[in-house]
Amino acid sequence: MNKLELLRTFVRVSEMSSFTLAGESLGLPRSTVSEHVQALEALLGTRLLQRTTRKVQATQDGLVLYERSKDLLSHMDEIEGLFRQDAASLTGRIRVDMPNILARRIVMPRLPEFMALHPNLELEISTTDRRVDLLSEGFDCVVRVGAQPDQSVVARHLCDFTMVNCVSPAYVQRYGIPETLDDLAQHRLVHYVGVLGARSEGFLYEEVGQLHRVSMAGSVTVNSTDGYESACLGGFGLAQAPMMGMKPYLLSGELVAVLPQHNAPSMEGSLLYARQRHLPLRVRAFMAWLGAVIQSTTTHHL
Repeated sequence: MNKLELLRTFVRVSEMSSFTLAGESLGLPRSTVSEHVQALEALLGTRLLQRTTRKVQATQDGLVLYERSKDLLSHMDEIEGLFRQDAASLTGRIRVDMPNILARRIVMPRLPEFMALHPNLELEISTTDRRVDLLSEGFDCVVRVGAQPDQSVVARHLCDFTMVNCVSPAYVQRYGIPETLDDLAQHRLVHYVGVLGARSEGFLYEEVGQLHRVSMAGSVTVNSTDGYESACLGGFGLAQAPMMGMKPYLLSGELVAVLPQHNAPSMEGSLLYARQRHLPLRVRAFMAWLGAVIQSTTTHHL
């Protein structure tokens, strides 16, 4: 049995704390994942994972092997690609997560270009507003918008997303256009929260480098960017969103920009990946392409 495959399976189980999830990530049956771990434990003569009914945790020996295995597997990926002269020779699977609108507006329309260069790669693309756990869920890299408090991963700055305040023509017909901050007292906001039940931040704007908040009424609260966009288009209130997502609607007249002097601060876009000595060549190639696509789009079209 290939020892490197045993190590890859063990590393993924350690990261995801689950034989089932590790199997789904690797494209292997759960029984095969279990067999790989058992074979590796027999080979090394030690217990690597502590199995309970709820989760799987690495033993002390397992933690040591996990750290050593990550470096070894990264080195092997480097060696495998050392003498490859063409991009088409890259193989393997890449798992990435990014916000819905970023994927829909920027990445997916351009993805055929990357796949044409690397036809032997397999991509798993998660598009969710939920903050996934990069390590435990087995992601190679993640695009996030906003502050990055997680110190366990590397955050590479991609761009700053300019914000815009929008309302629909239907909203304007009913409530008019707010022209000053004082006018907001008579207007409505589509509220966005990460978790339903949490308190909305209200209307945000920046003045002399300081962030300010204005509480506003509103009948609709959403927890996804797609829902936020749809509620604004539906005339439920004012929305503050990246120009990247709203520009097509502004150009078509489906939305109208308001209070341009009081936009929310730009949101930082970052590419996150695990802190490890080497990244596989396939992941580095995808990250370079993704960064270039996002930077060129936000630079030339916003």
